[in-house]
Amino acid sequence: MAIRISGLNSGLDTDSIVQELVSAYRTKQDKYKKAQTKLSWKQDAWKEMNTKIYSFYSKTLSNMRRVGNFTSKKKTTVSDTTKATVSASSSVINGTQTLKVEQLAKAGYLTGKKLSQSSGEKITGDTALSDLGVKSGTLTFDVGGEQKTIEVKADMKVKDLNAALKEQGIGATFDTTQQRFFLNSGKSGEKNDFKLVIGKDDKASLDLANSLGLATKENYAAVYGDDAANADGMKFADKSNAQNARIILNGAEFEGEDNNFSINGLNITALSESDEMTITTATDVDGIYDMVKGFLKEYNELMNAMEGAYNAPTAKGYEPLTDDEKDAMSDKEVEKWETKIKDSILRRDDTLRSVMSGMSSHMSKVFEVNGQKYSLASFGIKTAGYFNSAENESYAYHIDGDGDDSVSSANEDKLRKMIEEDPDAVAGFFTQLATSVYDNLHEKMGTTSLSSSYKVYNDKQMKTEYDEYTKTIKKWEDKLKDMEDYYYKKFSAMETALAKLQSQTNSLSSLLGG
Repeated sequence: MAIRISGLNSGLDTDSIVQELVSAYRTKQDKYKKAQTKLSWKQDAWKEMNTKIYSFYSKTLSNMRRVGNFTSKKKTTVSDTTKATVSASSSVINGTQTLKVEQLAKAGYLTGKKLSQSSGEKITGDTALSDLGVKSGTLTFDVGGEQKTIEVKADMKVKDLNAALKEQGIGATFDTTQQRFFLNSGKSGEKNDFKLVIGKDDKASLDLANSLGLATKENYAAVYGDDAANADGMKFADKSNAQNARIILNGAEFEGEDNNFSINGLNITALSESDEMTITTATDVDGIYDMVKGFLKEYNELMNAMEGAYNAPTAKGYEPLTDDEKDAMSDKEVEKWETKIKDSILRRDDTLRSVMSGMSSHMSKVFEVNGQKYSLASFGIKTAGYFNSAENESYAYHIDGDGDDSVSSANEDKLRKMIEEDPDAVAGFFTQLATSVYDNLHEKMGTTSLSSSYKVYNDKQMKTEYDEYTKTIKKWEDKLKDMEDYYYKKFSAMETALAKLQSQTNSLSSLLGG
């Protein structure tokens, strides 16, 4: 901005005079700036409200209109939860079934015999196998029906043998406290079992296995016969074979590699062998009730928010502040002033009224299920009425018998009773209701020349208006500057003329001897 020094000859406050002369142009500019600011606040308010509406539309309504979300609400219990746990899919028919756990699945384990060094030192993972009296050779294991051969070298360390066993699919550890090897199949089930295979007369492999504490009674019998294996004082590794789980459901036997079974929609986990138990499947009354209650809660919150915005106290007489007006106020005063306007920005908004009216209208519809007509009132769900509702809650629904709602908690719980007696009617009604409200909002959110997709308000139109304000404000800024320049030039010319006159006066006075 150019620095102007004026009024030196005239003594006039030129700046104040010019600003007064152009004040009409500045007022015009401020008018459009304020209008644009209010529009910006309205855009923000609608963005926030639209986010709430879209969330209700895309999540809550979208879920409620799917009948599967009702029919999937099953509650399955087993008579002895210490023996088995059971859950059910939506395909399971309500009723009672029988279950018996015959045996649990187990992994295969081999517990080696205790080892020692001739030196008496404790065996660790870094102990050489030769210190245990081990000579080089090979061991063959049957792992899940497949022969695996492991080369054992005398200079290997204990931890190296563990690693070699693990590479062949056998879990292996050496317990430094118990001073023995522990092997396992890793997985339960007969087909995942393992065993050390030593053929007839294969004394070398038997001696190698024995030096590692891994030889079993069966290994000795394979080489020396049963009599030698049963000799007094002989110590062997203990082998516990892997086994399948086996259950009997409704008289039919089922086997599996682990303790988990999925049978005709039932997911069963066997925990312990048992006598016959009962499995009971029924509609999850609480689950459906909570889903309906959650739906109404979110509907109420959205409608209350819209009604509150629509009925907000008027901000008549309040306009956005200019910079000069803000400078004359404290920060708290400015915030309070602007909040007053923002809170009322959607007051009596026609679009907001249309959204509320549409949702309310579809929520009050009657739908037919299996030849019977139902409305929300059929399930004990209704509003408190215009005169009995709390402020800005006239659209809110209350469930009779809801212990969390002081308005309706004392009434008979019709909804829960209906869920217990006719869950299909409940599912049929609420899916139709949700679909109706969903379709209504979907239509309002359609793309038009004034609004974008999934917007219930005219966001395109607002942006166009905002851009037009920007152009208009720029136009008045240019006009204001032009008029300021015009008047400053006029006053500058006047100052120049006065200066010239003053100079002439001084010259004349000098000639006259003044």
